[in-house]
Amino acid sequence: MGTPNPSRILIVGGTGYLGKNMVKASLAQGHPTYVLVRPDFAANIHKAQLLISFKQDGAQLVLGSFDDHESMVNAVKQVDVVISAMAEHQLLQQLKLVKAIKAAGNIKRFLPSEYGMDAGRMGHAMEPANVIFQHKMAVRRATEEAGIPFTYISANCFAGYFLAGLAQYNQFVPPLDKAVIYGQGNHKVIWVNEEDIGTYAVKTVDDPRTKNKIVYIRPPLNILSLREVVEIWEKLCGKVLVKPTVSEEQWLAKMHEDNQSMSFETKVAMAIFYHIFYKGELTNFDIDGITQLEATELYPEVDYTSVERYLTRFV
Repeated sequence: MGTPNPSRILIVGGTGYLGKNMVKASLAQGHPTYVLVRPDFAANIHKAQLLISFKQDGAQLVLGSFDDHESMVNAVKQVDVVISAMAEHQLLQQLKLVKAIKAAGNIKRFLPSEYGMDAGRMGHAMEPANVIFQHKMAVRRATEEAGIPFTYISANCFAGYFLAGLAQYNQFVPPLDKAVIYGQGNHKVIWVNEEDIGTYAVKTVDDPRTKNKIVYIRPPLNILSLREVVEIWEKLCGKVLVKPTVSEEQWLAKMHEDNQSMSFETKVAMAIFYHIFYKGELTNFDIDGITQLEATELYPEVDYTSVERYLTRFV
């Protein structure tokens, strides 16, 4: 159930990987839901079909372009809250969105596109992953300088990318023979289902406790090491997997040896893997409870998807 007078929410990037979950969560929680639509959306069959399905489910489609400031201001004026789920290569486009929000002057909460590791803690990130965090921080600074009320969501590891394939690089279903372990495989990692990310994110928008705060999603049952996740999968599939290890030195060497042939996206992914699995940087700090809050404590009523429940779909 939603709040008695739920805010009107505009989703930017609603056809994207995470954005569609934001749209679904907003509708499910009873919010009047608006999805920003580019003028050329009809040229992409997948986006067009998804947007029409949103419309059939009750969302309103709002035309707007980042190259047309007035159209963005008009879109923003129709709502109370803006949630951005823009892709990593588009993060700086949000600076135009911030300008539109400031000009509109009516937005009571803005959730910029964050959702992974807390950008504010990643100033030391390896290249080229540092670029992603720098862009997120640029959006944060612009948001705060504009005086726009915000909530930053840190959702850690998306289940579809990390858990589905047991964190085997570029694999998205669990292996049945071998699972590579990074280092000793004992650093705690936080695995979160994308639908739950949408649910928790939308819950924050009308919650005064989360205004101008960072909300971390740390489901207690999902704070598990890679070895623990592999063990859960072994029990579910009834097989014992071969578990070779890749040392930190080997991982770094591979990053440097293949540097010229790797795509930018691959370089970013390998750097993120390094920070998560070799350095344990998802769980090497405590949440202060003041400027930083935890989603499952704020919203204990949410029946989040546990690691084990998520993996049962592959059995």
